[in-house]
Amino acid sequence: MTPPPKRSASDFVFGKVIGEGSFSTVYLAKDIHTSKEFAIKVLEKRHIIREKKMEYVSREKKVLQILSPCASHFVRLYCTFQDPERLYFVLTYAKNGELLPHLNKNGSFTIECTKYYTAELVLALEVLNSKGIIHRDLKPENILFDENWHILITDFGSAKILSSNEDRNEDENNKRRKNSFVGTAQYVSPELLKDTEAVFASDLWALGCIIYQMVSGLPPFRAGSEYLIFQKILKLEYEFPEGFDQTAKDLVEKLLVLSPSKRLGATDSQPYTSIRQHEFFSDIDWDNIGPPPRIIPYLPGCSDSSGNRNDNQIPDNLEPGLDHEKASRLQLDMICQPSSTPTRKKSETNKNIIELEPAEIERRLELQKMDKWHNLVEGNLILKQGLVDKRKGLFARRRMLLLTRGPHLYYVDPATMTLKGEIPWGAELRTEPKNFKIFFVHTPNRTYYLEDPEGYALEWCKAIDEVRAFYYPEQSQS
Repeated sequence: MTPPPKRSASDFVFGKVIGEGSFSTVYLAKDIHTSKEFAIKVLEKRHIIREKKMEYVSREKKVLQILSPCASHFVRLYCTFQDPERLYFVLTYAKNGELLPHLNKNGSFTIECTKYYTAELVLALEVLNSKGIIHRDLKPENILFDENWHILITDFGSAKILSSNEDRNEDENNKRRKNSFVGTAQYVSPELLKDTEAVFASDLWALGCIIYQMVSGLPPFRAGSEYLIFQKILKLEYEFPEGFDQTAKDLVEKLLVLSPSKRLGATDSQPYTSIRQHEFFSDIDWDNIGPPPRIIPYLPGCSDSSGNRNDNQIPDNLEPGLDHEKASRLQLDMICQPSSTPTRKKSETNKNIIELEPAEIERRLELQKMDKWHNLVEGNLILKQGLVDKRKGLFARRRMLLLTRGPHLYYVDPATMTLKGEIPWGAELRTEPKNFKIFFVHTPNRTYYLEDPEGYALEWCKAIDEVRAFYYPEQSQS
């Protein structure tokens, strides 16, 4: 039988960079013979030799070869080749990217979504366990989504293969060089920090951290430096935000245990039956967990208004009278309510927030110089300002939101009077009022979830939309 032809870089068209590691670059590439797309990990030989990373490269190749018969849950290594300067790993192209950007964009996942992807991770960890592999660097950046939104675990350079002479030698080296941990601080287990032997339960600790982040929006252990994060991990110092699902909380607490042998699933004779049997997975069919759910953010305090209702019925819980908040809510209902007959808009009498004469802009800027927020907006004229709660998942921080010419949307910590950042403008920016307090600002890479405690969400959306229409008129009309 004729062996398959040896591949080389000339067999592929290399496109954009889709990932970068400490000593590798990942490219989207197309096979010129089949037009199939791959992710090709390219490693510079001189860099690998200089940084003494050959053992990492050979270990990753070995793990991927061990996992190659597995039909799902892991990136597949199709082939490797080299030239005088580089090594090439031809891998599965995960079209929907890493888990982390989706968490950053949505803030957090619904419980249904979290449950599904946790179940897929459990199934993947069961396979690793059966193959004698400990990942040791499981984190959202190393969890990818394929074209059908199933997970693919990647990056096995830090993995441990049990009963491997190579890894026994590596463990001896690690004992001689203390505090040499390399990885993402937030997900490392206490035993890895203490330089004790890694076990399968080290990956269960990382699983607990990832579940926490999918539910809440942030990892459980956070601080200003890696050292402080490590101290929190070693002291098991973390807390659950208000609104954290109770069954998910119980599962996380049983995984984030300092002693590896006491973590849920660590001593199962059949891994990981005790995790499968946890109440969090009560409605999961482990033989067929079904298709992935749509990734949508969990929005605390934001009810779903998609149910059927009699739109002409006045709810019993409304108080009499009409104040500003009630008017905003009723206007929102009118905007969001589907209707077969379009409502005719009355002529606009109020002047647009952005349409100002140069002399008026100059006059307002002079007055603004006496305002305490002026020095935080880079000399731009403030058009609207107000306190909002800026949410990331279940975590909320009070911020002063400042809409200015430019355009800019700055947010400031009012307690310390420090600029924390700004929402990036572009033609794709969109607002979405959810109710009279909650509104979203959608950008290509993130959805900003904002809550106005005074109930002026509609006014914020209107003002932002007017500024957007002024600076991006063509896109606003499309």
